Amino acid sequence: MNIVRIQPEARWSEAVIHNNTLYFTGVPDNLDADVYEQSVNVLQQIESMLVSQGSNKRNLIDVTIFLSKLEDFNEMNRAWDSWVIPGHCPVRCTVEARLMNPKFKVEMKFVAAVFIPSMENSL
Repeated sequence: MNIVRIQPEARWSEAVIHNNTLYFTGVPDNLDADVYEQSVNVLQQIESMLVSQGSNKRNLIDVTIFLSKLEDFNEMNRAWDSWVIPGHCPVRCTVEARLMNPKFKVEMKFVAAVFIPSMENSL
């Protein structure tokens, strides 16, 4: 069994790959921005991670979106709708939650398919 940990830290890894599946959580870098800009920022992080692992947003499987305030749902969706590829949408769930940093307005947890040749050969 191969588990690839990307940029592991003491408490978490930036991302994890197992069975050609990428697991990644994005939080905003721009803490003083509104929920739309924070959402755009997180979606850019997600896309960068997907590309760095040889995947893309067409391969998204599952997304959980955490909002600090449910009234931000429409603005988050505005960012999402301009980013996601119609016809290639993942399963998605959006919930209101108290986020780790009070300046976070959004956090997103993604699962996507990836193809890693070295992992394929070792299975």
